[in-house]
Amino acid sequence: MNLPLFNRELSWLEFNRRVLAEAEDANVPLLERVKFLAITASNLDEFLMVRVGGVRQLVARGLRERSIDGLTPKQQLKAIREKVRALLRDMYAVHAVLMHELAEQGIQTAARLTKKQQVALAAEYEARVAPILTPLSIDPGHPIPFLPSGSLNLAILLTSETDTHTAFIRIPKLLPRFIEVPGSPRRFLPIEELIKLHVAEFFPGLDVREIVPFRVIRDADIALREDEVEDLLKSVELELRSREKREVVWLEVARDASEEALQMLQRELEVAREDVFLTPGLPKLSDWMEVHARVDAPKLKDEPFNPRIPSELATREDLFAILRTRDVLLHRPYDSYAAVVELVQSAAEDPDVIAIKQTLYRTETGSVVVDALARAAEKGKQVTVIVEVQARFDEERNIAWARHLEEVGVQVVYGLVGIKTHTKICLVLRREGGELRRYVHLSTGNYNAKTARLYTDLDLLTSNVEITEDAAQLLNMITGYSTATAHEMFEHHAQEWRWRRLIVAPMEYHAWVLRMIDREAKHARDGKPAQIIAKMNSLVDPKAIEALYRAAAAGVQIDLIVRGICCLVPRENIRVVSVIDRFLEHSRMFLFRNGGETEIYVASGDWMPRNFFRRIEVAWPILSPALRDRIELQILGTTLADDAKSWRLQPDGTWRRRKITARAIRSQQRFIDISRAESVKSPGPAGKIKKKSLRV
Repeated sequence: MNLPLFNRELSWLEFNRRVLAEAEDANVPLLERVKFLAITASNLDEFLMVRVGGVRQLVARGLRERSIDGLTPKQQLKAIREKVRALLRDMYAVHAVLMHELAEQGIQTAARLTKKQQVALAAEYEARVAPILTPLSIDPGHPIPFLPSGSLNLAILLTSETDTHTAFIRIPKLLPRFIEVPGSPRRFLPIEELIKLHVAEFFPGLDVREIVPFRVIRDADIALREDEVEDLLKSVELELRSREKREVVWLEVARDASEEALQMLQRELEVAREDVFLTPGLPKLSDWMEVHARVDAPKLKDEPFNPRIPSELATREDLFAILRTRDVLLHRPYDSYAAVVELVQSAAEDPDVIAIKQTLYRTETGSVVVDALARAAEKGKQVTVIVEVQARFDEERNIAWARHLEEVGVQVVYGLVGIKTHTKICLVLRREGGELRRYVHLSTGNYNAKTARLYTDLDLLTSNVEITEDAAQLLNMITGYSTATAHEMFEHHAQEWRWRRLIVAPMEYHAWVLRMIDREAKHARDGKPAQIIAKMNSLVDPKAIEALYRAAAAGVQIDLIVRGICCLVPRENIRVVSVIDRFLEHSRMFLFRNGGETEIYVASGDWMPRNFFRRIEVAWPILSPALRDRIELQILGTTLADDAKSWRLQPDGTWRRRKITARAIRSQQRFIDISRAESVKSPGPAGKIKKKSLRV
């Protein structure tokens, strides 16, 4: 397929550069800029662990299969290294600016300490830091100690009267990165600087010649082969243990390291020089999130915002009674996650609810949703939870949740080998007047109260018979085929399954997307209204992109709102924009003009091969005319009109900020304003759901 396409990996790096631009923007509150710098660094770590590790494996195996833009693995790796280095240089330039501006506000890392402060910090070190540290020497009988991916470490070069020695100290993640200087609540001493002051105490009789802070990034990708897995849970646990010891793909070393120290690290960690970056500032910029969280300076942060309770839910009416009369749409974080929690908690407590079935992909520590599911099982309800133990970097937490739920009587299914359960569904079965009625929650976001305040997502709560029956069939399919391979499941259901309202991957999501795009092209050729507005996180799939090119050539007006990766090259009739702001854009929604009979769908998955073929995803229609209008006119319309936090993709692959007008529209702020205005109008006294929202 000879299509004009952008490289996936380089497109992602362009996305992270847009995130960094928020840290550069003087109009963003100062500590929020620090937060965006930390997010950029954290994003880059994950990219290096997963994507770069994958490309390196292709190179190591001698594969020459080209990427969608025509690059060999070696060419991709070279281009990635160049882009990563450029991005890191930009990050440290921003870091230097932020340090200066923070210092002007009295927030700074300590350069000089008074004798009194030195004494107090020494006591802090002896009491809380030194007992946790373990110096480890290396010599022919003691190889380099294990250094986890992302951890901060110190390499210590030592000399005696007759010899030289090398030792390492791994700084445990449980220690804070920044120690508050006594008597100066806005001054912080980096933990490695505190350790440096006392490190000689570990090596009596030796001279400390050099102390070098550094960190490693290891390949962290997990790929289970279907034909080699007998027990999914055990296989994931084994992979997690092996992941910690995989090859180093990137090494960051303090810039003032001597050539001797640098060569030693490269030799011991088996890292090539092209995979080494010398940091001009503190290594591990992601730790600056700690300063953002700890400094109490409201004027330097975003104005606090409390999500609203939708007016239709802020009543004393029972939630199930509300859903029997209408669908409820939540636009989070502007609408409160409490409505989702209320559904699960009500189902756990309601004596008429007999069963709950739910998927869990990523959830937070202390989850009220998990607590409610456990409580429901303890009350004797039939509770089935599909826990995705292959959710990257949440595997250990999800395994712990799964075992906890099993202990209290929940029926736990670990998903399917070779395919991730990424869709977010909660189904409640309730006895009503001698009949059983289903209620369903569908979402683009996870059952996670923490990210519910940070990500933009859409939720649908409904009792629609066709949607709830489809949801029940899907959940039964996942649990019923949990021991089959993904391939067997796909083959069976692609031929036999028929969905009434839901569009399900891997069976039909991809074919449906192509069909819907081609339908708009036909409408355009026939002279009927034809338009596509698609909002998603990533657009990668070549066939979907090819269909969009065909539709644009036929005259379809296409607006794409893509937060991250976009492999499509914009052209006539195709506009691609990206909004980077206070909240992470995470919702996925698609409008098809359909000759004047507009249809709108919301989905859990992006337009990527992994979402189409290697994940269980769901797209669902918005059937209520009022809710369709809200999505089209308020959500999509406002997002497309954003000229304050919006970027536009250029044909050469670069992104340009849209020109800010005199009356600029900032979509996320507009949604906050709408939420606040509608909260004021909410009827008064607060009902059950409003009270419970305080717990979330």
